[in-house]
Amino acid sequence: MQVLTEFEKFVIEQKGTERPFSGEYVNHDAAGLYCCKKCLAPLYKSEHKFNAHCGWPAFDDEIAGAVDRTIDADGQRVEITCHQCGGHLGHVFEGERLTDKNTRHCVNSVSMVFKSTSTLDDESSNASVPVLEQATFGAGCFWCIEAIFMALKGVDSVQSGYAGGEEKQANYDAVCSGRTGHAEVVHISFNPTIISFEELLEILFKSHNPTTLNQQGNDKGPQYRSVIFAHTAAQVDSANKMIDALQQAQIWPDPIVTEVVAFDVFYPAENYHNDYFAKHGEQPYCQLVVKPKFDKFKTLFADKLKSTI
Repeated sequence: MQVLTEFEKFVIEQKGTERPFSGEYVNHDAAGLYCCKKCLAPLYKSEHKFNAHCGWPAFDDEIAGAVDRTIDADGQRVEITCHQCGGHLGHVFEGERLTDKNTRHCVNSVSMVFKSTSTLDDESSNASVPVLEQATFGAGCFWCIEAIFMALKGVDSVQSGYAGGEEKQANYDAVCSGRTGHAEVVHISFNPTIISFEELLEILFKSHNPTTLNQQGNDKGPQYRSVIFAHTAAQVDSANKMIDALQQAQIWPDPIVTEVVAFDVFYPAENYHNDYFAKHGEQPYCQLVVKPKFDKFKTLFADKLKSTI
């Protein structure tokens, strides 16, 4: 809700009335939308507005569902209020034959805020830019899981790197020693309107073995541990819920050892690790380890793949 001045509170919350011909929208004729001053809900289109020569803005129609009508306590007039927040707008009159619709919404200017067509176009353009969320997973060598998650619709970027250790810096040689406490991870930016965090979790658990402690296949050491670095409390809940469900389903004969910890710091890996499988798919490790996992993933999640895959 918007912060109101004392006069705005008098009109909108205490059902007062501004003086005739004093409001800024009495003779206003720009193209756009008139919205509720208190909650910004759209109320009237500019094409609904007409000059009734009454001293207040007049409209002969409203946006469907935007305005509620209530008979005043004296039974003489019909009050109009914002459907979303209940803010007082004014009164509605019918039968005056001022327009073909035979209706006049008499509205206090102070109860509204105007948004021009150009402003609405800008807001629509900004709204079209998705708000991305982050997920950070460790599941063995990051060459493999980077390729898997980068192939998904709704994933904007995937970066290989290191997280989870106490060292204040990280590099590949140090992390591979197993002494830094860092895990090899992928840091994912995704559009939750296209792919959910829960879907990412499902793909994570079907793309590695979460029951082998500090190991994925022949890759051994704490840097290869199965771990979810949660960015929000909701991610913690989702991860724990999925782990519990998988345990109960007994998908694997051994218990799941995947860690769920709070995300702290991500250290990007050296540039030569980026898109490693795409650039070096012919190498023996990629052919023997990465490619079989990637091919299995593509079969399981064909409906979630980007069209370029």
